[in-house]
Amino acid sequence: TGFVSAAAILIVCSQLPSALGVNVSEGGVLRRALFALTDPGSWEILALILTAASVIVIVGGRAMHPLVPGVLVAALGGLLFSIVSGYEGSTVGEIPVGLPPLSIDLPWSSLPALFLPGAVIAVVGFADSASIARVFANEDRQRWNPSREFLSQGMANVAAGLAGGLPVGGSFARSSVNRLSGARSRWSGLVAGFAVLAFLPFTEVLAPLPRAVLSGIVIAAVWPLFRVKELAGLWAMSGPQAVVGWGTFGLTLALAPRVEQAVVLGVVMATAAHMWRELSPGVETRIEGEELHFEPKGVLWFGSAPALEDALLSSLAEKPDVQRIIVHCDGLGRIDLTAAQGIARIAEQAKMAGLKMEIRGVPEHAYRVLEAVGLEPM
Repeated sequence: TGFVSAAAILIVCSQLPSALGVNVSEGGVLRRALFALTDPGSWEILALILTAASVIVIVGGRAMHPLVPGVLVAALGGLLFSIVSGYEGSTVGEIPVGLPPLSIDLPWSSLPALFLPGAVIAVVGFADSASIARVFANEDRQRWNPSREFLSQGMANVAAGLAGGLPVGGSFARSSVNRLSGARSRWSGLVAGFAVLAFLPFTEVLAPLPRAVLSGIVIAAVWPLFRVKELAGLWAMSGPQAVVGWGTFGLTLALAPRVEQAVVLGVVMATAAHMWRELSPGVETRIEGEELHFEPKGVLWFGSAPALEDALLSSLAEKPDVQRIIVHCDGLGRIDLTAAQGIARIAEQAKMAGLKMEIRGVPEHAYRVLEAVGLEPM
């Protein structure tokens, strides 16, 4: 949520100069957007009107019916307006045509120097693709296979390398525009590819298209990815997850355009939050007569075993009249060997103190581990 929302903001900000008709060539994405917003004297009113009209056409078309081609209508309308009125603002301009030849005559000697940058590009490309794919899969309640996505993206990049193309990967902007146009399957990519090939001889037709129209299309497609309600709701659901989400959100904005660094730091924060949570298993205790019922929750592994032992020994110290200890394992997802050995030590100490100890509700997969350390689960 944090990365996707921040990426949506960055994409919208990247379109603001064109949407306002301001020519800004220096600085990062946020800096250029801030410069364009804070200099209303340089705004081009016609560009602003074209952007707003494109957004209204696309959003209004979707509201009327999902199959209304709002993107196509906005693009054709902007193109027609530019031709008829002689629009003098920023336009798409000349588009290079032609296809590069397929060849395996690559600079193989440069391969060692390109390995690390290539790996970084692959990670960032897959992170972008995975983020947007998961969002759309969840919205459509469809199954998404990350392994297949990774393999297909790798094969596409191999083909792009043989053709002298740029690295291939899903993008927030293009994927959102594709989805906004009504795409629901992989066929959309195939059809779009053939359409581009068929249109290559006629690219000069698009030269007069105002960039403001393209900005409106991208803004309308990407803005719904900014999930402010979900971000705000993280605090109520989970404090650690909120820190990870908002931290990744802030890092993505601060480190742009090096979003790969934000992705890596976000993964580190998520891993640290998971480790911190798993180091302290939840424990519920209750007293019934002379019995101490001890109910750990979560996962028992070598990292959380000491915390479990300390919690049980502290409970025994507070209740010196206890004669029997009953450990309920129903709430445990997994018990590893180190944790089982910790429970065995507790059982041995209880036996030496004249206490009886029972282990109930053991998950099926943990029977063998507990029996291996000399315990008899019930």
